[in-house]
Amino acid sequence: MTKPTTIIRGLLAGTPKASAIHAHQTSNRQDRGEKNQRDWLRHLSALPAADVLDELASSERGLTQAEVDSSRAFYGSNVPVEVRRVSPVRRLLASFADPFTYILLAIAAISVVTDVVLVAPQDRNPTAPAIIAVMVLISGGMRFVQDTRSSNAADALGRMIETTANVQRAEAGRIEVPLEDVVVGDVVHLAAGDVVPADVRLLKAHDLFVSQASLTGEFEALEKDAAPNADAATAPVTDLANVALMGSTVVSGTALAVVAAVGAHTLFGASTATLGKSREDTAFDLGISQTSRLLVRLMACVMPLVFLICGLTKGNWLDALLFSLSVAVGLTPEMLPMLVTTCLGKGAVDLSRRKVIVKRLDAIQDLGAIDVLCTDKTGTLTQNRVVLERHLDVMGRDNADVLRWAFINSYFETGLRNLIDSAIIRRAVEVAPDEGRVPSAEELTDRYFRVDELPFDYERRRVSVVVGDAAGRTLMITKGAIEEVLQVCATAELDGRALPLSAELRADVLARARDMANQGMRVLGVAKKADPAGAGTLTCTDEKDMAFVGYLAFLDPPKDTAAAAIRALDGLGIQTRVLTGDSAGVAVHVCRAIGIPVTGVLTGSEVEGMGDAELSERVRTTTVFAKLSPDQKARVVGLMRAQGHAVGYMGDGVNDAAAMRASDCGISVDSAVDVAREAADIILLEKDLMVLEHGIECGRRTYANMVKYVKMTVSSNFGNIFSVLVASVFLPFLPMTAVQLLLMNLMYDVTCTAIPWDNVDADLMRAPRRWDTASIRSFMLRIGPVSSVFDVVTFALLFFLVCPAAAGGAWGTLGAHGRELFASTFQAGWFVESMVTQTLVVHLIRTSRTPVLQSHACWQLTTLGLAGIALAVLVPFTPMGEALGMAPLPAAYFALLALVAAGYVACVAVAKQLYLRSHKTLL
Repeated sequence: MTKPTTIIRGLLAGTPKASAIHAHQTSNRQDRGEKNQRDWLRHLSALPAADVLDELASSERGLTQAEVDSSRAFYGSNVPVEVRRVSPVRRLLASFADPFTYILLAIAAISVVTDVVLVAPQDRNPTAPAIIAVMVLISGGMRFVQDTRSSNAADALGRMIETTANVQRAEAGRIEVPLEDVVVGDVVHLAAGDVVPADVRLLKAHDLFVSQASLTGEFEALEKDAAPNADAATAPVTDLANVALMGSTVVSGTALAVVAAVGAHTLFGASTATLGKSREDTAFDLGISQTSRLLVRLMACVMPLVFLICGLTKGNWLDALLFSLSVAVGLTPEMLPMLVTTCLGKGAVDLSRRKVIVKRLDAIQDLGAIDVLCTDKTGTLTQNRVVLERHLDVMGRDNADVLRWAFINSYFETGLRNLIDSAIIRRAVEVAPDEGRVPSAEELTDRYFRVDELPFDYERRRVSVVVGDAAGRTLMITKGAIEEVLQVCATAELDGRALPLSAELRADVLARARDMANQGMRVLGVAKKADPAGAGTLTCTDEKDMAFVGYLAFLDPPKDTAAAAIRALDGLGIQTRVLTGDSAGVAVHVCRAIGIPVTGVLTGSEVEGMGDAELSERVRTTTVFAKLSPDQKARVVGLMRAQGHAVGYMGDGVNDAAAMRASDCGISVDSAVDVAREAADIILLEKDLMVLEHGIECGRRTYANMVKYVKMTVSSNFGNIFSVLVASVFLPFLPMTAVQLLLMNLMYDVTCTAIPWDNVDADLMRAPRRWDTASIRSFMLRIGPVSSVFDVVTFALLFFLVCPAAAGGAWGTLGAHGRELFASTFQAGWFVESMVTQTLVVHLIRTSRTPVLQSHACWQLTTLGLAGIALAVLVPFTPMGEALGMAPLPAAYFALLALVAAGYVACVAVAKQLYLRSHKTLL
């Protein structure tokens, strides 16, 4: 046979075998690559150990250092994925990376040029760009502080790399190396407590049990062996008994294995590859982007129009440019970034009090918007523990004797005491003796002692224990898979009588077992035999002519809160879909037990055989997806999103990471594996859907308050545009200077900073709500013009009544000083009216109900609103107002203002009802 060194040199020199293996190893970088990686592992699983070593150019003595270096150069390091940590500088820059912030910065830059650069030194006025800069700094600064506070996720894979592996090297023997130094072809030693360092093919195994919970989410440890698998070509990779996957944990036993794949080429690496990539835009991101484009289009139309009208009618093109820029700022909800950050920040604090940690701040809104929740079964819907649900005789009746024999088997077994054994022992201790007929667990352990045993193995699929008593009698008790236990039975015990195990009775036993399996239970059989071979002479051939005594049915029971949580989510308008690595029967039974309607079931093999178009149609009506691989989970989630759903995904295993990253909102728990926590946007400190319900409600409250501000501001500012256009045509002066307009917007926005604390009507919490640009546009077009009508009324009152009285005559009769006073009074009047009406209308637009009587604002919003109105009224009477070009207003103006405000509020209330008739919801 060719020496391993010759083979590996040939491999690394580019022989056909090298190309084949390299194609297997690197194909998961390509489309559907994880499937090819699974085929590679299946291929190795089917080979004898010697051929596996030949395929991987290795031997049991291990690789030389030169071969290690060559393998690493060829296949890469054992680092699943590089997760980039965000530096404080990048986080700071990202805090200002907002569409509305870009608009403001562009306007500020133009304002600097027009107000500072292109004017004489004595005329330079940096007020406008300074106000815009304050807006941007407040908004970005708050976001940076909140993001820094929320950024508490550690580098999960970096911590994993700090672990080590025991490898066999040709020159150094058995040594301990860092995980990233393991290479393809390395021979590794595995023992209890070890994390499997790569995807490996077992060469030798002794009583090896491996937990794949971090990969599959299923808790039961699996026995592994080194024998070739003839059915490997069609078996799921996670079920291959001679393959151990990276990230799984050795529960007991020892093994010698050869590394088949490392780093990104492992199934672990394929599952976590999305962590190194930028996530797709969520529904929230897309909504903000669409709203930004709407406003940009409006500004592109309005700015040139205002500039031309003002320039042509007033003759001062520089003032016209400044004013058109101010109008653009007025159209922009410039404090939206800050309001969004404040809303989300408050939501994060509220959620932390409810044991929910927010990693990505925008995820709060995404959480509130989800209308489909995809979740794993184990530990989320179920208790993540094995419970002995039933112990039945051969006729399917509850029988305490069956529990007694099973208890003796589990108690005296010396091998790995798995979850099944623990469930039997726990149940036997809990059940009281049946009127003295059935001994207690304590009495049974005192009465019997262990004589010998036949440990469990995958070929027999059963375990037998021989016990003796003080009278010298011995008894062999066997438990295991129902078919394998029946194979060694000749009779069946029923009510103390021995019945022949006829073909008909055997068929009945198997049928009952299938029925229980279809209900989501795992079924084992129990048999017994008196006076088997003695200690030291017991062999597998003694497992014959036994008496079948009954069934054991185990279940991972639903959580007590699961059904209530599903009802609560349904009440919130959220569909629940189950995506699990477990069997379809188990998943369906759990769903029905907790109230999830099962309208369709798809398995991983069925998903694999469908194209996207066919699968997309099936996804619409399917609630249970079983036996899914990680890439299949992500594919299903992606298709749901493509159908227009906002999808949340809740999981805690490595196999859930890709699906979490593909969703709008990834949800995990603090006890999840590091990679799952890294992929998540939301982390629950309790693995309970009831906790998630609170998070969704908080997300919806946050969304409602954000949309309140956008609709309030955009509609008011849109109305101001028409007011400005009318004023620009008919007035001989600007209705408000650029600085006055910016100040008014800033004051209004400050009063809106209390919106994150505002109360939200219960009807807005009942259904998912997503950012709807069309709704914002419709609201703006319907409510905005009402503002314009009353602005024009205010213009008329000011121009024909208030200003002539204050300045001493009509505009045409006044000199330069009188006209200056006339214009200053007019601008002060519109400044105050705009602030008063915008603040009052907040209370109308924030609810679809009758303000104050049926729905009241929070005290913070009311207080800031009153303070804003008071400040706006006072400004014209202060030195600051004088500096800004405003004049004090006469008392008669405020009486007229009260009439205008009352009429405006009444008309907006009517317009709101008309909007509700066509759109059903205000926000």
